[in-house]
Amino acid sequence: MFSSTLISISSYSWLGMWLGLEINLLSIMPLMQNTKSILSSESAIKYFIVQAIASTIIMASMISLMTKTQMTSNINIQSTILLMMNSALLTKMGTAPFHFWFPEVMEGLDWMNCLLILTWQKIAPMVLLMYNMNFNLFMVTMIVSSMVISGIMGVNQVSLRKILAYSSINHMGWMLSTMMVMETIWIYYFLIYTIVTINLVMIMNKNKIFFLNQLYQSMNENPMTKVWFITNFLSLSGIPPFLGFLPKWLTIQVLVMNGMIILPIVMIVFTLITIFMYMRITLSTILMNINEQNWLKSHSKFNSMALSIINFIAISSLIMITILFNMA
Repeated sequence: MFSSTLISISSYSWLGMWLGLEINLLSIMPLMQNTKSILSSESAIKYFIVQAIASTIIMASMISLMTKTQMTSNINIQSTILLMMNSALLTKMGTAPFHFWFPEVMEGLDWMNCLLILTWQKIAPMVLLMYNMNFNLFMVTMIVSSMVISGIMGVNQVSLRKILAYSSINHMGWMLSTMMVMETIWIYYFLIYTIVTINLVMIMNKNKIFFLNQLYQSMNENPMTKVWFITNFLSLSGIPPFLGFLPKWLTIQVLVMNGMIILPIVMIVFTLITIFMYMRITLSTILMNINEQNWLKSHSKFNSMALSIINFIAISSLIMITILFNMA
């Protein structure tokens, strides 16, 4: 699975890229087959069908572009074919409005598979999308729809896997906007998003949390986990003192520098809905203490030193980066 993504992003031709995407799809299918979960087979089939259709569209677009006929030499026809290819790549990523499969597939998987779909599986389609990325109405529509849909759909969810799926759709909207202007910021954004997501998924996986009611109960039993969860969740939302704010800060700055004022304003306004969703969950986690004496017990659940170190680095990195920049 890892090598297929590397094949795809380092390929010299469109066919090699397509081949990498296919190997990627075939290699993640056995990983999704989890005997403990009833829904894993259903999720795997849904994922396979969507990815196979998207791959077919990419292949058809490639063949259309390669046939040097009078029809494809027309600029309008060529841009339509590229639009088809971009749509298929956006479908592979799960960007709105091609996102309908994404939360449904996430719901049936365990946390480790969710982590793969949220992070690693996005790399190849995003890099391929960069090769034919233009600042046009289509891309702006994709970005704005990602913001709107993730905000509205995420607010009334109780499943944490679906909440993270809609959160991912929101972040993909931000990433698409960075890809239009500066690829370097996209790398920063993706790395930071991956670090924060890994932290959250590790906490959820360790405590076997899948729904909000489980979250509140589990967090009450373990105050340290509660602190790490809240800080990472707020970091994912992109609130200033945390590391998650850095890529959004850079994105807004570079968009404004390139003369795009309205797009970042629209993105910020609709991301506020998503931030409301995060804030509501974190406040409920803080306030809903079912049993006060749990704080006095010694807890053995959260004993991972590595997790504590990673969390500390992720939380304090924004301050560290600022200090390093000032020193430099």
